[in-house]
Amino acid sequence: MAVAAQTPQELAVEQAQAVANVENAKRSGKGTRIAVGQTRGRNPHVISWERFDDSLPDTLPKTLSEFMEIAKVNDEPTIVSYLLDGFNSAAYTAASDPVAEFVEPTWSEDVQKQFRIVVRNYSNATGVSIEDAVALIKPGIVKSQLAK
Repeated sequence: MAVAAQTPQELAVEQAQAVANVENAKRSGKGTRIAVGQTRGRNPHVISWERFDDSLPDTLPKTLSEFMEIAKVNDEPTIVSYLLDGFNSAAYTAASDPVAEFVEPTWSEDVQKQFRIVVRNYSNATGVSIEDAVALIKPGIVKSQLAK
């Protein structure tokens, strides 16, 4: 986006992201990285926070003890609250999957997983709705499952 067309809020986010990028470039190994975003509400403010970056798997802790050391958290109630937040988030993501209603429970887990991936990828690549992607893809999957 051209600088002249940016709002002051967009410029502030861009500047904060530039600062975060410089700091993150200095970091290596396992640990958190700085993320930039905005608060929710009618008058958002630019915020930065430490987070584990899923897009960099080598930076993520692999064990509970690594997590505790990196996050500097040692008390069980705090760790349990983090586990509950993560569990709830993962459960919500799985339950709110827009492709789930089109998946047949009789399909193997691998076929279900592949179907979800193919539908999402096709929808994203072509710009068609999930429903339209399912209409094109599902008949082939159903036919292949009947042949087994």
